[in-house]
Amino acid sequence: MNRIFPAIGLSLWIAMLSPMAQAASLTAQVASPPTGGRIESPPAAAGGKAIRGVDFQRGPQGEGNVIIDLSDPSIAPEIQERDGKVSLTFAKTRLPESLRVRLDVKDFATPVQYIRASEAAGRTTLTIEPSGPFDYSTYQTDNRLTVSIRPMSASELQKHHPDHNAYNGEKLSLNFQDIDVRSVLQLIADFTNLNLVASDTVQGGITLRLQNVPWDQALDLVLKTKGLDKRQVGNVLLVAPADEIAARERQELESQRQIADLAPLRRELMQVNYAKATDIAKLFQSVTGSEAKADERGSITVDERTNNIIAYQTQERLDELRRIVTQLDIPVRQVMIEARIVEANVDYDKSLGVRWGGSIQNRGNWNASGVGGAANGPSVGALGSTSSSSPFVDLGVANNTSGIGIAFITDNVLLDLELTAMEKTGNGEIVSQPKVVTSDKETAKILKGTEIPYQEASSSGATSVSFKEASLSLEVTPQITPDNRIIMEVKVTKDEPDYLNKVQDVPPIKKNEVNAKVLVNDGETIVIGGVFSNTQAKVVDKVPFLGDVPYLGRLFRRDVVSEKKSELLVFLTPRIMNNQAIAVSR
Repeated sequence: MNRIFPAIGLSLWIAMLSPMAQAASLTAQVASPPTGGRIESPPAAAGGKAIRGVDFQRGPQGEGNVIIDLSDPSIAPEIQERDGKVSLTFAKTRLPESLRVRLDVKDFATPVQYIRASEAAGRTTLTIEPSGPFDYSTYQTDNRLTVSIRPMSASELQKHHPDHNAYNGEKLSLNFQDIDVRSVLQLIADFTNLNLVASDTVQGGITLRLQNVPWDQALDLVLKTKGLDKRQVGNVLLVAPADEIAARERQELESQRQIADLAPLRRELMQVNYAKATDIAKLFQSVTGSEAKADERGSITVDERTNNIIAYQTQERLDELRRIVTQLDIPVRQVMIEARIVEANVDYDKSLGVRWGGSIQNRGNWNASGVGGAANGPSVGALGSTSSSSPFVDLGVANNTSGIGIAFITDNVLLDLELTAMEKTGNGEIVSQPKVVTSDKETAKILKGTEIPYQEASSSGATSVSFKEASLSLEVTPQITPDNRIIMEVKVTKDEPDYLNKVQDVPPIKKNEVNAKVLVNDGETIVIGGVFSNTQAKVVDKVPFLGDVPYLGRLFRRDVVSEKKSELLVFLTPRIMNNQAIAVSR
C-alpha cells in the first residue's frame, strides 16, 4: 500500500474531509507509522486571537508531539488532566471551521489516539486522548505551543504512584455470577500455566466482572475478597486463608529455632589479621542477637594478645562468623596528606623631611665644620666661649638613606637646613610544607613549634608559669569513597610569636588557621583557604601655617608613604597509597 502522507506532513485536503472520513483514511491507508502530520486552516482574519494550525509529529523516543500554531505568542491556555485526557482551553480564542475536527492518529504508534478541537462561547478546547500510562509536558517558542505525550514504564508509574501496586501480568477478562472460588483460582492457574495447590479451607462463591485486567491483579482481588493469601515457590502457587499461612510460617520458625537449640556446639579458633578481634566479636554478637540473650548457647571470647577469636557455637553460627571475618578482616588503605602554606609579603616605605637648626654667638670667632643640624649634622662652636644650638623645626626622616645640608653663617648667627629622604622596598615569601600519613577514617596530627611561657596570678597572690602554644600543625581525618575520591576533615594552623610587640616580656601570637571539610580526587591539589590584606598609609607632619604655604611649605613638613601587602594561601594534596608504597615506607 502507498502512503498518502508527503514527507512534510498531512496534505491540506484532510482539513476539508469530515471527521469520520479523516479517521477512516488515516486508519485504512497508513502502512507504517508516519513521523508527522499537519492540519492547517486558511489565513485567519486580521484582528483577535486565533489558532492557525495543528501539527502532530512522532518524536524519536516514541512520544507524540501536538504542535499548535497560535496567532499571538501571548495566548496562554489552561491545561488540565482529567479522566486520562489532556485538555487545553483557550479563552477568547477563535478556531476556524476547518480545524473543528476529531483526528485519528493511532497509526503514528504513539500514546496519542485522538485529537479533538472544538469552539463554544468564544472558548477553544483542544482535547488529547492518549492510551495507557502516560506523562506529558508543554513548552512554547514564540507562537508555537507544543504538548508532548510520552509513555510511562512500570517503574516510572510506581514512582508517580507509590501506593499503587504495579501489575504487569497478561490481561484477562472474567465475568461470572456466584462461581466457586476454587474454580476461579483454577481458571487463573490455567491461564498462567502455574501449578495450583489450594487448601481444603478455601471455600465459598464469588461474583465478579473484570474486563481487560492483569491476571496478577485479578488474583489479588479474589484473594482479598475472600480473606486468602498466596505463596509462590517456583511455578507452584499455594493458596490458603491468611491466618492459616501465618500460623504455618510461625510453626516453621519455631521448628527451626528448636533445631538450632539442639544442634551440637563446636569450638573454633579464628585468626584476625588487620582488624581488632574485639570489634569483630562485638559486631557478630550484635548481628546475631546473642549479646542481648542471657540464655544463649555457646560463647565468643577474644584473646587480645594474639588477636584471635575463640568461638564455641553451632556450625551455622561458625559459618556466619567465618563469613564476617573474611569480609571485614582486610587491610585498611592509607592516605598521605601534604599541605603547603604559602605566605607572601611586600613592604614599601618612602619618607621625605627637613630639619632647621642654628645657634647664636655672643663673642669671639666661629669655627664651623660641615653642614647639618645639631643632632646628626656638623658641629659649630667658638674658641673660649659657649654656644647654644638646637633645631627649631625637627621634621627629619629617621634612619634616612640620603640627605643634603645648606648653612648660612654670619659673625653672630648660624642657620642651617637639612633635607633627608628614605625609600625602602621588601619582598618575602615563607613556604611551610607539613606532611602526614594515616589510615582510612583515622585522625592524624603533625605539629612543630614552640610553647611560650607566661606568668599567671591566682586570687591568693601566688603566681605560676603557664605555656601558650605557637606552632605549625596539620590535623586531618580522611575517608576514601568507593570511587577512590577522598573526603577530608582538615585543620591547618600556623601560629608564630611576635617578639617585636611584646607585652610585659610576653610576645603576642599571630594566628593563621583553616578548618574545612572537602571532597578531593586522588592526587588533586586544592586551595582550601586564602587571606589577602593590603594596608596603605600616608602621613604628613608639618609646621602650622608655614607648612601650608605654596612651594615654600615643602621646607616645613615631613611626608611618609607606606604600603604593606600580605597573602596567605593553604594548598592540600591527598594521595591514596597502594600496598607496595606502604611496604616501602615501613
